Amino acid sequence: MGTSALLVEDDAGIREALTLALTDEGIQVVPAVSGEQALELTGSATVDVVLLDLTLPGIDGLTVCQTLRQRGELPIIIITARADAADVIKGLEAGADDYVTKPLVASVLAARIRALLRRRAPVGGQPEPLRIDGLEVLPEHGVVRRDGVDLHLTRTELRLFLEIAGAQGRIVTREELLQRVWGYDYFGDTRLLDVHIRRLRRKVERHPDRPTVILTVRGIGYRLRES
Repeated sequence: MGTSALLVEDDAGIREALTLALTDEGIQVVPAVSGEQALELTGSATVDVVLLDLTLPGIDGLTVCQTLRQRGELPIIIITARADAADVIKGLEAGADDYVTKPLVASVLAARIRALLRRRAPVGGQPEPLRIDGLEVLPEHGVVRRDGVDLHLTRTELRLFLEIAGAQGRIVTREELLQRVWGYDYFGDTRLLDVHIRRLRRKVERHPDRPTVILTVRGIGYRLRES
């Protein structure tokens, strides 16, 4: 079966043009015109990814994103005309995996969708199970536990953590993480990585503001503390 995307966009012109363009890229589009309809459809229809405009009538895009993330790990790409960094960060903090800004290029968006869905595949050279500071990491099963309790990481958070853990204490540069986790170059835009590291630390660190597991190597990248 092909890839299916829920496109949540209230502008009819953009919605119809993007539906045609993504269909040409081999992606089946399920349209939604509001946040309410998006939440209804994700409860009844099976889709692989959600393409979510932030500016919606009724329930806004940020609320939809937060609700979908509370429900599970369905991949979310936010679509926004807002170039302001604060709006992008709000969307990522709400639980989105990626973002694109308008005007959209269908081939680029399709490439990002495919890159996001490839994260289902195992990380190459997965590390052996490890234990550190009360954490138990089982890469083969995609499980991270703290004190015996499973942590609910999103697919992107898990992929990011396994990439850092797989380096076995060596430094992984920011550029390497962007390429390995998101699958393409960001031309110096590291907001994606910054926000996801913060979200990941909130879940795996005992004190996220004083991290002892995922260590920052200033100006270079990150490494896992040696167990």
